[in-house]
Amino acid sequence: MTIIDKLATSLNRKDEAPNQDLAKSIAEQNDKGAVKELVDHLSNKDKNIQSDCIKVLYEIGDLKPALLVEYSKEFVTLLDHGNNRLVWGAMTALDAITLENPIIIYSALEKIVEASNKGSVIAKDHGVNMLIKLCSVKEYAAHAFTLLIEQLKSCPTNQLPMYAENAISVINDTNKELFLNTLSSRLDDIEKDTKRKRVEKLIKKLS
Repeated sequence: MTIIDKLATSLNRKDEAPNQDLAKSIAEQNDKGAVKELVDHLSNKDKNIQSDCIKVLYEIGDLKPALLVEYSKEFVTLLDHGNNRLVWGAMTALDAITLENPIIIYSALEKIVEASNKGSVIAKDHGVNMLIKLCSVKEYAAHAFTLLIEQLKSCPTNQLPMYAENAISVINDTNKELFLNTLSSRLDDIEKDTKRKRVEKLIKKLS
């Protein structure tokens, strides 16, 4: 059986279990050939095959990100794709490899932020995650933090508490004031009590 024969679509399965099992098997065996086969089939004419391949790839990224690093540019290229499933799947894969290969993520930041702004909630979540991770890399921290603040200023209020909580790890004496001011400026926008209280708790904790 080829790798493609093991995908959920090829097995006439509607659930994701075969794809998750395949990703686990590839990660455990460090099967670089299988990863290449999956990447090659991202341009398959069958959209279901495309979707299954990106699913398996980002699941591998979750388990063993080093296996995806050499295909960083292919994932960046997918950010322009017409198939939204491939776009947010590529964002998920890129998020997984950010700290494995920060230089390629940083060099593609403009495209990543654009995909984040135009894309689904999942794409945006991973875009913000990438910025937070880059804030922990000394040479990229200043620029990444500026872009992170822009996201915090404009993101939907539903996402704001989660993004702010995830960002705590990169807040320091240099950037804390800007971070707190940004959160405070958005408090009146937050309609849901539970969401607003999470942001208020964060502000209080850092003040």
